Amino acid sequence: MRGAVLHAPSEVRFEDQPSSSRRLPFVIYVLALGTFLMGTTEFVVAGLLPQIAGDLQVSVARAGLVITVFAAGMIVGAPLMSMLTLRLPTRWTLVLALGIFAVGHVVAALGSSFGLLLAARFLTALATGAFWAVANVVAARAAGPGASSRAVGVVGSGAMLANVVGVPLGAFAGQLMGWRGPLWVLAVLGAAAMALMARWVPHESPGREAVSVRSELSALRSGRLWLVLTACVTLNAGVLGTYTYITPLLTDQAGIAAGLVPLVLVGFGGGALVGFLAGGRLGDIRPYTTTILAAASTTVVLLALGLLSGFAAPTVVLVALLGLFGFVATPVLISLGVRFAGRAPTLGSALTVSAFNLGTAAGSWIAGLALDSTFGAAGPATVGTAVAALTLVPAITIALVQRRRMAPLLVQGTVPTAPGVPV
Repeated sequence: MRGAVLHAPSEVRFEDQPSSSRRLPFVIYVLALGTFLMGTTEFVVAGLLPQIAGDLQVSVARAGLVITVFAAGMIVGAPLMSMLTLRLPTRWTLVLALGIFAVGHVVAALGSSFGLLLAARFLTALATGAFWAVANVVAARAAGPGASSRAVGVVGSGAMLANVVGVPLGAFAGQLMGWRGPLWVLAVLGAAAMALMARWVPHESPGREAVSVRSELSALRSGRLWLVLTACVTLNAGVLGTYTYITPLLTDQAGIAAGLVPLVLVGFGGGALVGFLAGGRLGDIRPYTTTILAAASTTVVLLALGLLSGFAAPTVVLVALLGLFGFVATPVLISLGVRFAGRAPTLGSALTVSAFNLGTAAGSWIAGLALDSTFGAAGPATVGTAVAALTLVPAITIALVQRRRMAPLLVQGTVPTAPGVPV
């Protein structure tokens, strides 16, 4: 709840100072720099798929497995690595993750086979999953419950900024240097970021030393958490399944020149950045309404993209709108995942990371099948529409469950109904 500090499951205290008026701790922006690298490496290959396919002699649809495998690595890596590093200070967990991140890129850049590239992407994804899970918890704790969605939104905005700056620059660099060039740059930047994390991230987060694997696993008993995870899967499957094969849609369907594709990706990334930051702020005020409206809007945009992909101008606009609406709910769902996990925030954060990437993996796989079907380049957007629409089911259910849980307390007058407090 906005402006609330949770001291125990049954105790709620409202702060006098509105969360929206407070400046976020600097460490949150440092973490956002890390997620910038993570977001760049996850999606930069979307603009390099034709080059990777040609160099390693595989089809473009098969080359899309580099995104699917990365997502699969994050599915496994987020909860597994967060549990394995539970007793390790958060600072060194983040530093270690960046070290593995750098090594994974070196292996990928040196490799000469598609299988080795997939293995290197999986290794990198393990580290990325661990970084995301821990970074979200550090950010939420540093900002406090009243600004947790905003803090998570800022941290995640690093990945969205990657789509504005990192991914398009990587696509340009790939055209000039070959697809291996961006991987070398990411390896160097990952190594440099290790020193930055060691310098600015606090040695320990409050309460980190008191947690245990057993207490973290208690999050699995939360039905509301599973609803959040379901929404994470379906929303990302629709959005990023479509985005994985956005280049063929732009060039083959809309008739846009290959050299202009990076500029269209800038539009998607810019929309995603604005949507992520807006979602972070809205999520601290009306999380359930925000999630429902974001899912509905994303579904409409994907439907329009599939229907109008034969026209260049509307397609460019719709790609930007897909980034805008497709990521509004992301920081809200992450924050709700941490909240609904109760005494297990690390696992709650890790599971949302896994769920989002399960959606990416499933979505890119289904979209790849659609790309090779009679739907052609418009296939990913067509199936993405149906999958994204499914997000409305858990989103509406969460809102109804929360309203039913809070109604008796509101009637009894035991829960404050201050303006801006989501119920």
